Order: sequence, then C-alpha cells, then structure tokens
Amino acid sequence: MGRKVVHKEQLAPNVIRMLVEAPEIAKKHRAGQFIVLRINETGERIPLTVADADVVKGTITLIFQVVGKTTMLLRDVPVGGEILDLVGPLGTPTHVENFGTAACVCGGIGTAPLYPIAKALKQAGNKVISIVGAQKASLLILEEEMQAVSSVLHISTDDGSKGFHGLVTDVLKKILDSGEKVDYIIAIGPLPMMKAVANTTRPYGVRTMVSLNSIMIDGTGMCGGCRVMVDGQRKFTCVDGPEFDGHQVDFDNLGARLKTYREMEERSRKEYEEHLCRLQPAAS
Repeated sequence: MGRKVVHKEQLAPNVIRMLVEAPEIAKKHRAGQFIVLRINETGERIPLTVADADVVKGTITLIFQVVGKTTMLLRDVPVGGEILDLVGPLGTPTHVENFGTAACVCGGIGTAPLYPIAKALKQAGNKVISIVGAQKASLLILEEEMQAVSSVLHISTDDGSKGFHGLVTDVLKKILDSGEKVDYIIAIGPLPMMKAVANTTRPYGVRTMVSLNSIMIDGTGMCGGCRVMVDGQRKFTCVDGPEFDGHQVDFDNLGARLKTYREMEERSRKEYEEHLCRLQPAAS
C-alpha cells in the first residue's frame, strides 16, 4: 500500500511543497530527521528531509527542488496519487537545548530542512537569529514560516532584489563582528555555502553544525554510499548524521563524491524529459 499525496503546491520555480499521509512517521519525527522514498517499482530511493509534521492530520511535509528524473517523477504525482514506498524517520535528530543565542543560516532549498530546526530551537528558549538567502527574491521560500520561528530574521539575495545585497556569510560575519554573543550556529544549503559558513565561523570559535546531503541509498548504514570524512574518520550520513561539526567536515572529499554519478543522472533526466515531450499532443 502506497502513501497518498493530499496536497501539492509550487513555492518557487521548480520548488514543490507536498503533504503526504504518513501518521506513524508524523508521530515519531524529530527536527533534523529525514525519510527515504521510492516512487514506483523501478524507481531509485532518494532521501528528503521532513520539513514539518502534523500528528493530528497524520501528514508530513516534503519540500523538494526538481533537478533530476526522480524529483520530476515526484513532481508529477497528482493529489490523490500515491508514492510506493516511504521509510522513516531516519537519521539522528538535531541536538536541541537552550544554547542562548542560535544562528540558523540557510540558502535556497536549505530553508526547508532548517525550518523545523529553527522552530525547535525557539521552543527550547533560544534567541533564534535566522539568515535566509537565495540567488534572487523569486527563489526565497518559507519567509513567513521562518519569521514566525525567529527572534530576528535577515534576508539576503545575491542580486540584491530583496533584503541584504550579498551572501549569507556576509550577514553572519557582520553579526559576529557586532559583538553579539552567538552560542550555536547551524547551516543548511548548497555544499559551497555550508563550507563558506564553516570557514567564516572558524576564527570565532563558535560551534557550527552543517547538515550534509551526501549520496544515499538504503538510509540504514548498510550500503556505505553516504560515507563522509569528519575529523579524519569515516562516517555514514544516514546513521551518524545528517548533522556534523562543520569545522571537521572534509567538504572537498564530499564534493568529489557528489559528482560520481552526475553524468548518469543528467542522461536519465534528459531521457525522461524526451519521454514527456513524446507524450505531449501535437499542436494543431
């Protein structure tokens, strides 16, 4: 029996929010955890962070960017349709306590997994300073949601179309240089962004966590596909993470591993796009 899609909407170009029936997962989910899904019998397994959960309605919220064949297939599942397999919650939950002042830094689609973490940190009594970034204003997501769970919200865009004109690391450095004591930082977003955040905070000695998006298959630590190097030791993102000390992560090694299947992923995406084009009715 599959998992029914009960709601679907577009948040930004190629960014979809989807609510899926999964009462058991909704009940057990904690901030920072993820699920692994398979759309159909021939589909691959992909991890997606749970952006929110409603225990009463028995649903979980998935927010994903359409970049390859599997996310294109997921985008095309209609409301009322089903996802074949959905396993979770997986991964180690975010360690949440009252640190004092916590800075939550996210870029692009990284806002989706950071939202439940920021909410949990706020509920634990922290002053939450959120820095949400995107290339341009039209790509910003969950602004209202992040505002609701933040003590202070900063918006930055690469092109200056909204908020601060610059990078999230520029905003973060200004805060750190202002003299305000920041006790804990967590960053989620593209790999170069997380690496930049870790490099920015290292001289200040502030604990900085990052959530890694390594290649993942089974999600239980058996396949070894999600291995990363942290403090010179081999770790598995699916069971040891997904969050690690950003000052100890070997970002270059992870970046190289993420490119392993890029050629095959691109070929698969193009073949699916061509298949969709053949299904389109000819213009009259």
